[in-house]
Amino acid sequence: MWYTYIALGLMAGITSGFLGIGGGSILIPVLIYFFGLTQHQAQGTTLAIMIPPIGLLAAWKYYSEGNVKLNMAAFICLGFLVGGLIGAILVHKVSAPILKKVFGGLLFLISLHMILGK
Repeated sequence: MWYTYIALGLMAGITSGFLGIGGGSILIPVLIYFFGLTQHQAQGTTLAIMIPPIGLLAAWKYYSEGNVKLNMAAFICLGFLVGGLIGAILVHKVSAPILKKVFGGLLFLISLHMILGK
């Protein structure tokens, strides 16, 4: 089974490095629909996955090409750190079916905006 996990990580990593997405939009749905995780488990697992690899090699490549604004990233990182904790506390007060609908709705709205927007 480990090779399927590596293949999923490779697919999500390529998508993340290429489009800047992968965690929420690729990993979470795959973990739910193909691996049988709950919405909470998929989100928690994805957060654990993203800690070491994404912040290192992909960001370094973008940085080496002059495509990282460090001053902006540092402050967003600080907010993300605190916001991630607040979100992790709040999410356990929401049922899995509601969370799945909120997650799917958000992805749907974002996709509509990106497809139909200017």
